[in-house]
Amino acid sequence: MRTLVLLRHAKAASTAPSDRERPLTSEGLADAEAAGRWLADRGITADAALVSDAGRTSQTWEQVATGAGWAVTPELSPALYAADPQTATDLIAATDADVSTLVVVGHNPTIAYLAQVLDDGSGDQDAVDAMITGGYPPCTLTVFEVPGEWADLEQGARLVAHHVARA
Repeated sequence: MRTLVLLRHAKAASTAPSDRERPLTSEGLADAEAAGRWLADRGITADAALVSDAGRTSQTWEQVATGAGWAVTPELSPALYAADPQTATDLIAATDADVSTLVVVGHNPTIAYLAQVLDDGSGDQDAVDAMITGGYPPCTLTVFEVPGEWADLEQGARLVAHHVARA
């Protein structure tokens, strides 16, 4: 069984020289670290991370890794920055077979949509309800159990947790 964590970046500044350069706010930094602590409290340990190469996603990853106590070097992906859900799925499907837990840090609407389409309907109903009713605000995580290989991800996964991290 593999674990997939989808994470929307934490709260970012509304302006910067370019959208790609937008940094996290102080609130976003604190929330991302809280997300890492939440993952660590549940015994989730990342083997790999696929992170959009935007400033706010890179900072989100750094804070999550700090909060969780992880020392994983992320793969910064320019393709994930503007990915649609299919492209994001393809990027995840290309993950090395040795990786058992992958954390993906990206942007909305892609991450929220991907979380909904990956849900195979067999998971935790409270988590599903929280995802549907609460939306996908900044620093939201959805955790899935992936029953097969990363390459088989399009067949769906079991939603096991959904959480909006706040410091």
